[in-house]
Amino acid sequence: MKRLSDEELAHLTVEFRERLHTGESLDDLLPEAYAAICEADFRILGKAPYDVQVLGGIAMHQGYLAEMNTGEGKTLMATMPLYLNALTGKSTILVTANGYLAERDAEEMGPVYRFMGLTVAAGTQEEEERSAGNEGKKEIYQADIVYTTHGGLAFDYLFNNLVPSAEERFMREFYYVIIDEADSVLLDAARMPLVIAGAPRVQSNLYGMTDFFVTTLEEGRDYETKEMAVWFTEEGIKYAETFFQIDNFYSKEHFEINRHVTLALRAHVLFEKGKDYMVSEEGEVELLDEGSGRMLKGVKLHGGQHQALEAKEQAEISRETRSMASITYQSLFLMFPKMAGMSGTMSDASYELLDLYKKKVLIIPPNRPLQRKDLKDCFFVRAEEQYEAAINETVAIHKTGRPVLIVATTIGQTELVSKLLLEESIPHCVLNANNAFWEAEMIREAGQMGAVTVSTSMAGRGTDIRLGEGVKELGGLAVIGIGRMANSRQERQARGRAGRQGDPGTSRFFVSLEDKIVAEKKLKQVKKYIEGKKRISHRKIKRLINRMQALGEEQAVSGRKQAAAYDDVLKYQRELMYAARNHLLDGGTLPASTIMRIARENIRSFLEECKSPNVHQLNRYILDNLSYRLDREGEALSQEDSAAVELYLLNLVMKGLEEQKKKLGGKQEMNEFVRVATLSTIDNIWVEQVDYLQQLQFAVSGRATAQRNPVFEYQKEALKSFREMERTAKKEIIRNILLSDVFTDDKGKLHILFP
Repeated sequence: MKRLSDEELAHLTVEFRERLHTGESLDDLLPEAYAAICEADFRILGKAPYDVQVLGGIAMHQGYLAEMNTGEGKTLMATMPLYLNALTGKSTILVTANGYLAERDAEEMGPVYRFMGLTVAAGTQEEEERSAGNEGKKEIYQADIVYTTHGGLAFDYLFNNLVPSAEERFMREFYYVIIDEADSVLLDAARMPLVIAGAPRVQSNLYGMTDFFVTTLEEGRDYETKEMAVWFTEEGIKYAETFFQIDNFYSKEHFEINRHVTLALRAHVLFEKGKDYMVSEEGEVELLDEGSGRMLKGVKLHGGQHQALEAKEQAEISRETRSMASITYQSLFLMFPKMAGMSGTMSDASYELLDLYKKKVLIIPPNRPLQRKDLKDCFFVRAEEQYEAAINETVAIHKTGRPVLIVATTIGQTELVSKLLLEESIPHCVLNANNAFWEAEMIREAGQMGAVTVSTSMAGRGTDIRLGEGVKELGGLAVIGIGRMANSRQERQARGRAGRQGDPGTSRFFVSLEDKIVAEKKLKQVKKYIEGKKRISHRKIKRLINRMQALGEEQAVSGRKQAAAYDDVLKYQRELMYAARNHLLDGGTLPASTIMRIARENIRSFLEECKSPNVHQLNRYILDNLSYRLDREGEALSQEDSAAVELYLLNLVMKGLEEQKKKLGGKQEMNEFVRVATLSTIDNIWVEQVDYLQQLQFAVSGRATAQRNPVFEYQKEALKSFREMERTAKKEIIRNILLSDVFTDDKGKLHILFP
């Protein structure tokens, strides 16, 4: 490849595509295609991928999740599988942790792809893309290679399936995706579904009252918690009935009180300020990404949970909206025929990734041997001692000139550490969701001589901490972790900020029995140790904290499995509805025979329900479903002769179809009208169904207290509601076709006023 001129090297893309068309596979092309793109990387960027990066590139083409240490050059490595798979002309996408990284990587690597004759685009969820509308998005997704965020891709997929016409669809069929920080996306962020909200509900006035009620409850007496779930005790239920002056807390007529109380209880018990959410300067409740600590701008919890959090924080309660469309990352990425990922910390979760995604983790060796020293953790009984030791260590290292990165688990901890550093007169930067805008700049400077940076676990994932001049000789970056993190992957990620590409560095964690991971379990023996009533050795502290972390990880795995089981139900229904929708968008319609079959089913359901309907019931059915005009013929029918009634009603349907066809002017116009009327029905009932299934998840969680399996209960209720939705759809399709006011204007455009 080195001997080729620029023109000859770039022309290889055309040759490779021709060879694909003549029957060669991507595997056949891989050695030459990788050699070509590696040479292009060197000519355009001045960087030649190392052998280990080529190994990682091969693994990702083969669909592995590649574990590579921080600073090993994952961005450059991705150019190889992206280039190879883009040769197919199919959708090839790389998703990153945030919009900044997507923009940066597309900008940095774009010249290489363009040199090789491919197009590249960044499709982030930034304001300019949103305002660009579907045409702008279509341009982005038509590019050979797209860099975007996982949230942006998920919402674009949902919006793409809400468009009113085929011309407005902007995404291509999924083919190949690479997920950066794959463990964070596929595991840590996978539990929370992404929801598009619309159609506001009637605003409830129960949030304030139920929030006050929950503040009067006592854990153990009124409610119990376990594994991210909370439920009422018998005493708690009786107290709720007394407080709200109702006879049965779980009866149908008190459903709204029950729902609001459950949401308020979850808001107070399961959501922690500074860890799960924060209140912005404008007074808005903003969610935080569990894996990185980043603020999830514009993302809200569904089903009224966000409003319950707002009531808890005494913020202005926003409008509660219906869920119009929903998807989890699990469902989204499993739609890709080819999926690969890369991260520095996946091997610890390899069994779960294999179980959930059928993906194997492959560990890629580092280019240079790891020089970082992971020092033994320091264990303490009380948080006070833990912080004092961590600050003392920081001061001692800072005096030598080495840069220090302090990683804490919550925003509150970063602010406390910052206060303690100020008392020691140590200048420093604080990186958390409050100032994520400066993330890249802060991380870039974090390796300079004398720099001290305090951060949540977001710590600039995706951005290298490069050592400043003279730092290597002093011993490199020192990472100090405060508190045991939710899982060992996050700790490895924090340690991995030091020691990139064979650089020296150290890491040490300062852990205590007051860390959240232990404190939230509320163990009685731990309380005795903290209060000094009982002595405990360092070895026992270590064993206890590690056990609590392992237990927390087990609960997180079980929670993700449950979320996947819930989403499987929605996934099957969503696939059916989207397939029906796409059929209609692509010009499909309902033939007259199908319309008549649906009408017959509706009529038979009505006759079974009414059992010999009287004249009033019959007329009501006709006016509500078939025609706005009544005739005398129906009054003369015998109520006992159901066959005659069915035939009479079917004749009304046929007459109505003929009238609509006459108004529209012909068979083609009628088919178009039926298509639009059916599409409108599907959209309306699917919004209701998605919203109902979101509410149902909260409702069934309480059934675990009745020794029932909540997932089984959810599946049973969801199937029942789907059958009900099918019946409603059939009824609404016929109503829309027969009762709509239709006409075509002078320009031949169809106008419909639905009933």
